[in-house]
Amino acid sequence: MKIFGYEPAILVYSINSLVAVAVAYGLDLSQTQVAAISTIATAVLAGVVAVMTRPFVVSALTGAVGTVLTAMAGFGLDLSEHQIAATVTGLGVVLGLVLRANVTPAVKAKHAATGPHPL
Repeated sequence: MKIFGYEPAILVYSINSLVAVAVAYGLDLSQTQVAAISTIATAVLAGVVAVMTRPFVVSALTGAVGTVLTAMAGFGLDLSEHQIAATVTGLGVVLGLVLRANVTPAVKAKHAATGPHPL
């Protein structure tokens, strides 16, 4: 899987390298913020990969969103564990409802293709 023609790991390494260079040349970021940028970049790219992968895995995307929300604390986003959990759970429910209409269980798909299964 490639994003903009590159493997996701290469993009994460590039972002981390650019942040390191920027900090070395005077960008005022704390160690917590640098770690948060790396975590957010990794989570966002994991979310992109999750969305592009088939079959779609809801838990992969909700995990990426939870990671981003947690890492945003390095930039002052003040969410409690309960708020993050509720957001991720709500996202999981919405994605489940949206995707449910487009997913057919394997048994049903096989049944539809081959006819009724004898009991």
